[in-house]
Amino acid sequence: MKALRFGRHAAIAVIAAGALALSACGSDNATGTAPAGTQAAGGTKVTGTLTGIGSSAQGAAMDAWKTNFASANSGATVQYSPDGSGAGRKAILDGSAQFAGSDAYLKDDEYASSKSVCGPDGAIDIPVYISPIAVAFNVPGVTDLKLDAATVAKIFRGQIAKWNDPAIAALNEGVSLPDLKVTPVNRSDDSGTTQNFTDYLAAAASDVWTDKAAGVWPASLQGENAKGTSGVVKTVTDTPGAVTYADDSAVSGKLGVAQIKVGDSFTKISADAAAKAVDAGKPVDGRAANDLSIKLDRKTTIAGAYPIVLVSFHVLCTTYDKQETVDLVKAFEHYVVSDEGQKAAAESAKSAPLSSDLAAKAAKAIDSIKVKS
Repeated sequence: MKALRFGRHAAIAVIAAGALALSACGSDNATGTAPAGTQAAGGTKVTGTLTGIGSSAQGAAMDAWKTNFASANSGATVQYSPDGSGAGRKAILDGSAQFAGSDAYLKDDEYASSKSVCGPDGAIDIPVYISPIAVAFNVPGVTDLKLDAATVAKIFRGQIAKWNDPAIAALNEGVSLPDLKVTPVNRSDDSGTTQNFTDYLAAAASDVWTDKAAGVWPASLQGENAKGTSGVVKTVTDTPGAVTYADDSAVSGKLGVAQIKVGDSFTKISADAAAKAVDAGKPVDGRAANDLSIKLDRKTTIAGAYPIVLVSFHVLCTTYDKQETVDLVKAFEHYVVSDEGQKAAAESAKSAPLSSDLAAKAAKAIDSIKVKS
């Protein structure tokens, strides 16, 4: 299977949309003429309201995209409700959103279900955002830690009770670790960040993390929890000894962030390191012709790669009921994967860039969206 190449110099894109009670592939009013990167078919500027639900991790980039898109299209509005990736996928499948933001591509059963809403080819996943997931902690007096996959798994399984546990100390020689209770904090909602984090643990620390990857935190391991990215970050910020997993854009400057062992060395979190890990990703089989789902290699040993990474998608219908909706969806999505849109997201969310090759594939996939026949 051919790997998808992700470079460091193209831009990213993330999008989601907001929540409105209309058909997921339903109507919008889209008329008029648009600037570069935001044009509908025929070069017309679009108007109307685009709605969806999705990933809270996409929030910072989404704020930039919807503002810039609306500025270029004075009659267009993008609404976004950051209710979580699971809620976003559910919304497009039940017809209550026109597209979803998700930090995990559609599951096989979700893809099958999408055909009843989106037409015979179902929905497609378009990668628009790459972000490292931080293992973020609040340990007074400690700003940097080194952790390996097994130790991270033990922490989140409740098998390490104190921050001066020998397993942590062995990886952090010379660091003064306090005799302080470890308080893991997990997401309470169905989350693409949880899906990606547990996928990493299940692959890289399978001897310790015996649960399957899932968007919902294992019931047997529930402890402190909070809804959304902002919820877990706030809980950890307010709780000495707490630790969580969260999109790095929401953590920076607020909490300590662990380096993660990859091969024989430790990797600091960064957009470039995330892009290196995603570089080994491979396409998922059995999807629509223009689907761009990516399966990540969580056990990569590539030097400088950071494997706890999420690729966030826009889940779009391959067909919509009205031409106006098709024009609005295409215009917004083309802006997001354009150089201008990607730069805006990178500046606001610290995301890693998509390669120019993948951006071109995304544009081709967006172009394939059409009206139901």
